[in-house]
Amino acid sequence: MAVRLQAAPGKQRSLSRAARREELYGWLFASPWIVGFFLFTAGPMIASFYLGFTEYSIANPPKWVGTANYQKALFGGDAQFWPSLGRTFMYAGMIVPIGLAGSLLIAVLLNQKLRAVALFRTLFFLPSLVPVVASAVLWQWLFQPDFGAINGLLASVGVKGPLWLSDSRSAPASLMIIALWGTIGGSTMIIFLAGLQGVPTELHEAASIDGAGAAQRFFRITLPLLTPTIFFNVVIGLIAALKVFEVALVATKGGPNFSTWFFILHLYQTAFQNIEMGYASALAGVFFVIVVTLTAINVHFSRRWVYYEGEERQ
Repeated sequence: MAVRLQAAPGKQRSLSRAARREELYGWLFASPWIVGFFLFTAGPMIASFYLGFTEYSIANPPKWVGTANYQKALFGGDAQFWPSLGRTFMYAGMIVPIGLAGSLLIAVLLNQKLRAVALFRTLFFLPSLVPVVASAVLWQWLFQPDFGAINGLLASVGVKGPLWLSDSRSAPASLMIIALWGTIGGSTMIIFLAGLQGVPTELHEAASIDGAGAAQRFFRITLPLLTPTIFFNVVIGLIAALKVFEVALVATKGGPNFSTWFFILHLYQTAFQNIEMGYASALAGVFFVIVVTLTAINVHFSRRWVYYEGEERQ
């Protein structure tokens, strides 16, 4: 004979009230973020989407122009649209793999059982705490061709240093150095370090007993188990690289000869210098589509190389 146990009606009502109260507290604690999201993120995005189809210069009300702004951007009406986009992709294509490889290398080194490893982790992380503007100003002085510290050191060994930020050929690479200095030891390295510490030591011990060397253990055990972390850092790093703006604005202002005129800098110039808010909103819409598309492509192809524990493979 089956026996069914039920709570008393009064107790059920008490539990129901407690659950509703807990849910209410949850909404109350989340409400600042929810309100902030709709006011400062979702709202401006919807307004920007609408303004992208208008001619708007703040002084006058928006005037509907349909797809004219997008036609101007995509079909040659803007001389800097495609060049700035190309520079941005080139910058991201260089800095993302270099930054990931450098961050992973440092994380592997800092994951070793060494003396004062906490001190080394702190020292490598410190550059990422420096604000981008302060970092750009600091490196402007270091890269100064005539009396900068870097060219001074090169001159002491008989090497003539380049013009760095003052030459269109070396300016993009100089900005990459500035960005890598602040990112290689930053959050990407911390995420890699957390992923490395999640790799089971038992697998390494078993492989070591079977005669696998350090390189074999890294490429056959550590790297496959680290692929979810790599994928996350690739997506975040790519988005951050495509948004490059502050360092170019402060260090070079897009020059010399437009060599560091990146897409977001072009958007900023259009919106806040030329006061073409409608066209700038269209540029923001194009950038949003590019970022979402690249992220979707990364997610799609990640299924072929990212390993998730417990996931069945066909």
